Amino acid sequence: MDFIRMKISLSVLLFFHVWLCRAFNDVSTIPFNKGFSHLFGNGNILHAKDDNSLQLHLNKNTGSGFKSSDLYNHGFFSAKIKLPSDYTAGIVVAFYTTNQDVFKKTHDELDFEFLGNIRGKAWRFQTNMYGNGSTHRGREERYTLWFDPSKEFHRYSILWTNKNIIFYIDDVPIREIVRNDAMGGDYPSKPMGLYATIWDGSDWATSGGKYKTNYKYAPFIAEFTDLVLNGCAMDPLEQVVNPSLCDEKDVELQNADFSRITLRQRMAMKRFRAKYMYYSYCYDSLRYSVPPPECEIDPVEQQRFKETGRLKFINKHHGHHHPKKSRSEVLDARNYGNEDEE
Repeated sequence: MDFIRMKISLSVLLFFHVWLCRAFNDVSTIPFNKGFSHLFGNGNILHAKDDNSLQLHLNKNTGSGFKSSDLYNHGFFSAKIKLPSDYTAGIVVAFYTTNQDVFKKTHDELDFEFLGNIRGKAWRFQTNMYGNGSTHRGREERYTLWFDPSKEFHRYSILWTNKNIIFYIDDVPIREIVRNDAMGGDYPSKPMGLYATIWDGSDWATSGGKYKTNYKYAPFIAEFTDLVLNGCAMDPLEQVVNPSLCDEKDVELQNADFSRITLRQRMAMKRFRAKYMYYSYCYDSLRYSVPPPECEIDPVEQQRFKETGRLKFINKHHGHHHPKKSRSEVLDARNYGNEDEE
C-alpha cells in the first residue's frame, strides 16, 4: 500500500512539474554578447565558447559581476544558476534588477540574494524589493531550498510588470507582490537593468558574520546559463521615460503564462512558503508596527511566526551585488543576519 501511495504521489508531482513547465516554453534565451557587459572583476569572468554560459569567480583579490547593457521598463529576467559548493560561508551570490547607477537617491531594486554557509549546512537565500529609494523599508523574506543549489542548475526568475512582481524558482512561484495605490512610490516604477555578482560578505552573510569566507577553498564559482532578457529596452542614460513607448510590451508581458499564477501554481507557492520560508517582514511587528500596505496577513501563517517575523521553530529540512559595503540592502541584511544561526 505504501508503494502504491508513493507511486501515485510521484505521478502527481511529475504531472504538476510538466504542467508548470508549459508557462516557460516560449521564453527565449540570449547570448552574453547580445545583451550583457562586464561589471567588475573582468579577470574572474570566464565565458563558454558558445557565449551562452559563463562563470563568476571569487578569490582573495576580487569577486566579479556582469550587467545587462540596457535598462528595461518592466520585464521578465531569468537565468539558470549553479552556486559554489563545499565551504561557502561569507559568500554572497546575487541575481537582481536595479537602477542605482542612474537614480542615485531614488533607485528601485528586486533581489535574489544567496547566502553561503559552513560545510554541512545549506545555502539560504532572500528576496527583497525597494522602490524609489525606500532603503529604510526593506521588504525581505528569507528561505531555505528543497534542493542543493550547488549540485545542478536551477532557473531563477523575476517578473516585473506595472501590476505585479513574481519571483520564481524553476517553474514554481515563491513570492508575489501585487501593486496597490497605498504603496505609492514604494513600488518599483523606473527602468532597471539586470545584474549578477559574487562577492565577499563575511561581515554579515553567515550567522551575522560569525563565519567568514575561507579562501583556502577559493576560487568560489557561480555558473550562469540560459540568460533571459524579455522587456522593453530603454536607453540607460534616458532618465525621463515616456511610459507609452512600452505599452505594447507591457501588454505582452501581462498576457504571458508566467504573469498569471493559476490555482495549481498558487498551491505550490503556498506549500513552499509554509515549508521553506523562515523570515517575513510582514510579520515582523518589532520592525513594522503596521504591516506595509502590500502585505496580506494570513492568520494561520501569522501564528507560526514570532513578533520578529521569524519562525517559532526553525525548519531544518533542506532538500550582488557589487562589493561596496555601502549598498543599502547589505546593511539591511546585516541587521537581521545574526538571526540565521540555528
